[in-house]
Amino acid sequence: MNLPAAAVHETPAAAAKLPPPPDAVAAVLQALAARFGNRVVTSQAVRAQHGHTLTWVPNQPPDAVVFPQSTQEVSEIVTLCAAHGVPVIAFGTGTSLEGHVNAPFGGVSVDMSQMKEILAIHAEDLDCVVQAGVTRKELNEHLRDQGLMFPIDPGADASIGGMAATRASGTNAVRYGTMKDNVLALTAVMADGSIVKSSTRARKTSAGYDLTRLLVGSEGTLGIITEITLKLHGIPEAISAGVCPFPTVKAACDATIVTIQTGLPVARIELLDETMIRGVNLHSKLGLPETVMLFVEFHGSEAGVKEQAERFGEIAAEFGGGPFDWATKAEDRSKLWQARHDAYWAAKALRPGVDSVATDVCVPISQLADCVEETKRDIEASGLIAPIAGHVGDGNFHTQPLVDLANPDEVARAEAFIERLVKRALAMGGTCTGEHGVGQKKMKYLEAEHGAPALAVMRQLKRALDPQNILNPGKIFLL
Repeated sequence: MNLPAAAVHETPAAAAKLPPPPDAVAAVLQALAARFGNRVVTSQAVRAQHGHTLTWVPNQPPDAVVFPQSTQEVSEIVTLCAAHGVPVIAFGTGTSLEGHVNAPFGGVSVDMSQMKEILAIHAEDLDCVVQAGVTRKELNEHLRDQGLMFPIDPGADASIGGMAATRASGTNAVRYGTMKDNVLALTAVMADGSIVKSSTRARKTSAGYDLTRLLVGSEGTLGIITEITLKLHGIPEAISAGVCPFPTVKAACDATIVTIQTGLPVARIELLDETMIRGVNLHSKLGLPETVMLFVEFHGSEAGVKEQAERFGEIAAEFGGGPFDWATKAEDRSKLWQARHDAYWAAKALRPGVDSVATDVCVPISQLADCVEETKRDIEASGLIAPIAGHVGDGNFHTQPLVDLANPDEVARAEAFIERLVKRALAMGGTCTGEHGVGQKKMKYLEAEHGAPALAVMRQLKRALDPQNILNPGKIFLL
């Protein structure tokens, strides 16, 4: 598959939008200081923190950071910025991976960390309403005593607002879906400062356009999400989890495919290649055999999880895998999944002192084994250290090249590898990103994935809802 020439060379620096005039920024900062006092911060350190990005894109800090405490206050901030044409960038916890929170044209970063209220729990309806700054761990701590849980876990303790904005996923997605499947309704502040509620708490509706799905995954470019209504689930009666070694990546992927295709209700099924296992052992002190592994978890009744684990062990054996060692103790499971969630830092332990970029693709489940196997060969041929981990139950996997940014040859090889990875996924009917989002780094692939007409529709939506292009400009695509 050939990427469009114009798209391949599109970079964040090529955006046509210009920073607002200094007098406009000064007027906004003066008004914000008068209204919010010490909740407006302009120090270099705080601004740099809010331009922080876990990609190779340089830090691009905003002109100021504001800490609102309510939807109404977010509306006031956006209304003021709109009046002066100043960009507004929503900020959750800063854990996104594609440059989402950078401020390439300056402006105001709206930090949601003081919007921490859990507004309502409707246990009988299995839903809740939270402010955008509540993190997934905070929510689950609050829910635990009621026997409920929110299952989406992207690894980092991300904010619920940020998870909705980036359409986050995680290890539980194979059973519980992603954020798009678990958000019932949103409250959002639009580009003119107006406050919109996208839907109700009803589990289904045919009333009008689906504004909820439009805003989920829009990365703060169409509106700033301030409140979220979420589906909840009961905490399972029993949970079993364990690890299963395999001789090759292909064998592990083929076992995953059969597990899904036979309808085994696996809750988590995570692939770590031998390179990633070495990093996990270094970082989390697990002492696992340094071979390809699947981390697997089942939810259900005591009898159900036992039967499911045994059936998975049989499937694994068919592909040369095993033994499947599983445990039901909470502390053992927690150690296992914490190690998986720490894979980003574990990978960095393989080559201390260099930088890394975590990238992801997603393909149809039937293409998974071929895609991962070809990617492994590509990594070896490129001479890179790039461990692989993935939520392979839904065809999504990550790789993390470790690169000395002072070495132009290494950088060039890594960037070329990522480009080939995306082309490979697209050629197999997949996507350039299963859960990281587009941000700044994956803008150049959207036309190849969606086609020019679809991209034109997206731009029309952006112009209609944000005619001044002040909401997180320079992300997803350029206007």
